Amino acid sequence: MLIARLIADPATLETRLDAAADALKAAGLPLAGAQMLDSCSDVLQLMLPGDDAVVLRQVIDAHFAPSDAIISSAPFSIPDLFVSDMDSTMIGQECIDELGDFAGLKDRIADITERAMQGELDFETALRERVGLLADLPETAIGQCLAERIQPMAGARVLVATLRHRGCRTVLVTGGFHHFADPVAEMLGFERVVGNRLGVSQGRLTGQLIGAITDSSVKERILREELALLGDNAVSLASGDGANDIPMLQAADYGIAYHAKPKARDAANGWVDRGDLTAVLRLLGIPESEWVAG
Repeated sequence: MLIARLIADPATLETRLDAAADALKAAGLPLAGAQMLDSCSDVLQLMLPGDDAVVLRQVIDAHFAPSDAIISSAPFSIPDLFVSDMDSTMIGQECIDELGDFAGLKDRIADITERAMQGELDFETALRERVGLLADLPETAIGQCLAERIQPMAGARVLVATLRHRGCRTVLVTGGFHHFADPVAEMLGFERVVGNRLGVSQGRLTGQLIGAITDSSVKERILREELALLGDNAVSLASGDGANDIPMLQAADYGIAYHAKPKARDAANGWVDRGDLTAVLRLLGIPESEWVAG
């Protein structure tokens, strides 16, 4: 059995549902049920026999786009663990691009960032190249960048606070830097931070990284390690937007590609293309009356 929850344009939802039901039937996946959630009246839940999630998401994309959705093969539940990317997911910026602006190199660095997020470049090589371009930048630029440019993504505080209120463990894991991730985690309410460390000497960036790289394999490993500590039957939620997030998104019970690059969206079983991060709460069936302000 497949269960899909989705949010789409309410004005055309009924018409789109009829067309989608016809398309699913023609593909051998007749709808077993379709209804709006009692807890979140803008969330449509579809139930289908079988396990062909690929066809189901193709039909959802063809008939409901833009949408926010999760497809699951098990009944929905509130996650015990939430692991999220930071840049362009929990915050609206790419920190290294903004920091590059202070070095007068934003366009050059941002181009490398975009290609890495699209999965066109090796993550570690691209990261080291960008960090190298920041050599000799005053460390004070980081504090200025944080104060002037880094803003939480809409709904981020509410998402984290509400999940924590429900007993969910929250971890921020980023291919970015602790200089940014630590204050962002404190601002948003994450309990643990995993990221990269910038080398600093005599008040200036060295252009080097300290220690091991937090890449896609580390993101996945952190999710699996945290999940194991929570015991059998623990449910995981992950969110991210780029190619570096793919293994983590695939490892989670609910992998949410948030306004993501195509490769990341295709790899996840959930996506938010339409709303902000509170759409995740709606898809999980948590009514707005039970959200917690961050």
